[in-house]
Amino acid sequence: MSTILALDIGTEFVKAILAKPSKKGVLEILGVGKAKQADGNMHAGAVADIPAVVSVCEKALLQVEEQAGERAELTVVGIAGELIKGNTTTVNYNRKDPNRPITEDEMQEIIKKVQQKSGEVAKKTVALETGNNNVEVRLINSAIVSLTIDGYKISNPIGFKGSDIVIQFYTAFAPLIHVAAIEKVCAELNLDLLTLAVEPFAVCRACLGDDVESGFSSIVMDIGGGTTDVAVVEDGGVEGTKMFGIGGRSFTHQIAEALGVDFETAENYKLDYDTGKLDDRVKSKIETAISHNLSVWLTGVEVALEEFQEMGSLPRNVLLCGGGASLSPLQETLAVSDWYKTLPFSRRPVIHLMDVAELPDLNTDRLNVEGMSMLDHSFATALGLLRVGTDTLASAPEENKLKAKISKLLQK
Repeated sequence: MSTILALDIGTEFVKAILAKPSKKGVLEILGVGKAKQADGNMHAGAVADIPAVVSVCEKALLQVEEQAGERAELTVVGIAGELIKGNTTTVNYNRKDPNRPITEDEMQEIIKKVQQKSGEVAKKTVALETGNNNVEVRLINSAIVSLTIDGYKISNPIGFKGSDIVIQFYTAFAPLIHVAAIEKVCAELNLDLLTLAVEPFAVCRACLGDDVESGFSSIVMDIGGGTTDVAVVEDGGVEGTKMFGIGGRSFTHQIAEALGVDFETAENYKLDYDTGKLDDRVKSKIETAISHNLSVWLTGVEVALEEFQEMGSLPRNVLLCGGGASLSPLQETLAVSDWYKTLPFSRRPVIHLMDVAELPDLNTDRLNVEGMSMLDHSFATALGLLRVGTDTLASAPEENKLKAKISKLLQK
């Protein structure tokens, strides 16, 4: 199979991973790269300076190619930002002839209608938030969360009979201007763009691996430099994704203001917080600055999760990833504070920092020591992008799996 390059263009860093999928669904990691962004390259998770971002991507790609000893054939790029709209829509579809078996053409027509309806909702939402009624949006990702026929849950509807189909369908849309910027970056880098993927959706795919029947349930929080992406997964299906514009950089700005230092110095203080290198006076000021920003960040988390009230009960397992998740006060606050009490949790959530070594269907045997040391929770998005790439390429017929019958329809 073709080698796949995952390119995670973040506010703080560009991260790249090159992998080769196997026929058994395992991703063999060939190389890893990481390069730091400059201020102004990105804004709220979206590309703001195309030539500057291209230059940073080139540095990350050089590291990957040196480790792997080869170039990528296909590329998957993540897309993020507050204007990315990912929602799960429930659609009731009444069939005129319940005795006729459901065909692929019929499912394609249902999916087309759901995507069209979701796109109209996304366009209206973005227009309201931006004040631009002429904004254009593009479908980025879509996936079936669950499907029932006459009240019975079905994994593959093709060939079944019945009258009432209830389908929960996840769709994610992005403003065309953001999509065009990423396409331009790939063109400048001479990369063959296979597909784009909404980043929290990609992280969920990393957690699920190649098992389309997975019962995995969790809240996934990807805390980047400029944004926090929240995704809810229930019984292997993505219920929805939400994003808000507070990430690791906002904590750094608070530290810079509290200590009267520049941004770079404040970032170094933040990174040194848990190392024991800081004296008590400096550490105390940093704790105060972080605590102020944490209360604002927690409000963002609560607002994001309030969108999932209709689920009844949210998954208790919370997985943290992204560079911002390294901040220990953030992990501790989630673990011990009462932020969750206004939300539909059955009990206190259990907080984990994602361990990429525990993600399913990965083979890192070919990574050298430097590559292995880089591959931590901050690379979760890039690993998920690889999985989206294999989904896009999947075409082998498996008669008894939803993956083979429906995946083609979702990509049309």
